[in-house]
Amino acid sequence: MTQAVQPVSRPAWYALERGGWRDYVTLLHPPYTAWHLSYVVMGGCLAPVVAWERLGAVVVAFALAVGVGAHALDELNGRPLRTKIPDRVLVALAGVSIVGACAIGVVGAVTFEAWLALLIPIGLFLVLAYNLELAGGRFHSDIWFGLAWGGFPVLTGYAAVAGDVRGVTVLAAIFAVVLSLAQRVLSNHVRYVRRQVIAVVGELELADASKEPLDARRLTAPAETGLRLLSLATVVLGATLVAFRI
Repeated sequence: MTQAVQPVSRPAWYALERGGWRDYVTLLHPPYTAWHLSYVVMGGCLAPVVAWERLGAVVVAFALAVGVGAHALDELNGRPLRTKIPDRVLVALAGVSIVGACAIGVVGAVTFEAWLALLIPIGLFLVLAYNLELAGGRFHSDIWFGLAWGGFPVLTGYAAVAGDVRGVTVLAAIFAVVLSLAQRVLSNHVRYVRRQVIAVVGELELADASKEPLDARRLTAPAETGLRLLSLATVVLGATLVAFRI
């Protein structure tokens, strides 16, 4: 009988060993944060004229709201990354970062286009509803992930730079939603194996009659390789647009 193999122990492929400063690095979800900030950059670089100071400000706002705030709330809600960061610290990180992001949005609305203020409550709702799983988790679905972390960053990046929303923005937002859904499909599988499966038993029987053991790493490696490559490709695409516009 095939022996049970214990799965990989880390809750995410980018997670560091638990404790100290490493927990805070893990909390930021570095590759995913860079991935979704790239959507903001893409949106801003599609504007007819790129106002780099406004693009930089909206990137900082999303870094605070998503990179810190949303991920702190997510960790507070069930400890999926198993960090040792105290609850009060997570609350403080979420509160300060989200308020900071909203403040940047207010400044942008006051100094550039007043209607941009409408994006602030939308972003606040998406962060709270998704990460705190409000309404029984109704907003913690694949499509809401795509809209919140894909489409919305693109639209906001463009709007903050150009002051309006055009057809090209919608097309780019659809691209970001679809790519985010692909990310979600891969990450759902990986999270299930890493966080729910306690042992893997089995083997693969090949066409030449040989057998290979089936373990958790074999179950997660293809999806995680895809996530690594997609996150890198998205960041490179964002950097390419920046270089092109410069």
